[in-house]
Amino acid sequence: MIKEGRILLGKAEDKEIYIEPRQMNRHGFIAGASGTGKTVTLKVIAESLSELGVPTVIADVKGDLSGMIISGDQAAITGRLESMKVSDDFKCRNYPVHFFDVYGKNGHPIRATIEQMGSVFLSRIMGLSDAQQGILNIIFKAAADMDLNIIDLKDLQAMTEYVGQHAAEYTVSYGNVTKQSIGAIQRRLLELDSEGGDIFFGQPALDIHDWISSEGGLGVMNILECQQLFQHPLLYATFLLWMLNELYEKLPETGDLDKPRIVFFFDEAHTLFDEAPKQLTDKIEQTVKLIRSKGVGIYFITQSPADIPGDILAQLSNRIEHSLRAYTPAEIKAVKQAADSFRPNPAFNSADLISNMKTGTALVSVLDAEGAPTIVEHTKILPPKSSMSIADASMVSSCILHDNLYGKYGKSFDAASAYEGLDEVRKSEAAEAEKAEASEREAKLQYMKEKEEMRAEVKREKEKSERGTRLAKKMTNRIENEAINIGIRSAKKFLKGFLK
Repeated sequence: MIKEGRILLGKAEDKEIYIEPRQMNRHGFIAGASGTGKTVTLKVIAESLSELGVPTVIADVKGDLSGMIISGDQAAITGRLESMKVSDDFKCRNYPVHFFDVYGKNGHPIRATIEQMGSVFLSRIMGLSDAQQGILNIIFKAAADMDLNIIDLKDLQAMTEYVGQHAAEYTVSYGNVTKQSIGAIQRRLLELDSEGGDIFFGQPALDIHDWISSEGGLGVMNILECQQLFQHPLLYATFLLWMLNELYEKLPETGDLDKPRIVFFFDEAHTLFDEAPKQLTDKIEQTVKLIRSKGVGIYFITQSPADIPGDILAQLSNRIEHSLRAYTPAEIKAVKQAADSFRPNPAFNSADLISNMKTGTALVSVLDAEGAPTIVEHTKILPPKSSMSIADASMVSSCILHDNLYGKYGKSFDAASAYEGLDEVRKSEAAEAEKAEASEREAKLQYMKEKEEMRAEVKREKEKSERGTRLAKKMTNRIENEAINIGIRSAKKFLKGFLK
């Protein structure tokens, strides 16, 4: 609810508790055990932002936020409003909503291209080692040098296979490419594929500016159907971080604004961090730190603040803590940690109160107009203006059919890219190989022909030489015989003359 340009979240007895719109890009969390009122708090804040003209992006993991398109039941909440003394200013209503679904079943499909993510971001999502990330860089560089676009998952899988098959060549030109690292990348891509990456990566890619919109002066709520997506943590994390990365890359620096440009709500935030590689948590921390300068707010919804890594938790300035259960030593420790994260209020002990609050109440500490954290207040949260019920499928379908994005993302297309390009490359390589093989065969035949001719020539020369040798010997014998005959005749003539 908006009052005097601020978000009225609820009341601590008679004290009104506000969230300052200009501090919303300092991020925050909404925590609490199941059934303690986190969804109500999220709806109240999102509705108030919409009334300020600020669009939101809300990951709907439980499928219970579609009621935003239905006006709430004024009579059903009259008692609560009267107890909080706000009944005169509170009117139920519905809000403009665009529904999105990665799988395209309950909303406009959401797609991104592999090239939009890039090798560095993708390697962090997949938890690759430095060496494996280096090879992923080589794969992207090789595709660029071959003028091949990496659009979808099969493009990257095909390109990875191709680089692996030509590892020796790429090692010489780009750096060491090992079979082990290629295999590790292929395994992670297969895992991403099995979680639905083949659906998420493709065209037409989402234009992030379509989320920064308003209708009739109200900020549009972009509700992301995540019930199915949530079952695939790797793809869920990939999707959510891609959205933030896109906004950070494409939005200009804004400085301090009177209200944020857009605010994200990530439900079941622990899935982003459970067993997440350090590279991924580092990326989330970096994004949370930097994106506020673009006028973007991020709010994590989770059961306990302990679910969020400390370095990231330190960046979340607006804190709303619903009741936590404390039965086990680990839960008792989490309660103490949650209590210690607030600026103390001398009127009560936060640690004692956290595990004993009623549904619909919360400990709230936010940034004031000057950016300083307020003391924690035990706050009764306002009811939402829209319906808490789930809209039926026909209403959601009608909403999708009649919003201004209908038809823009509905039909996917598979443009020629690396997968198809590599087919042509392989055909060209096969043709070149066949040509080279034919040339080699021809050269071999020519060599054999020349070799046979040389042998024949040698044989002829040898035969010629042998005939010459025989002739010479014959002539020599003839000369020798003639010489002997001449000698005998001369001897006879001499003897005959001597005897006379």
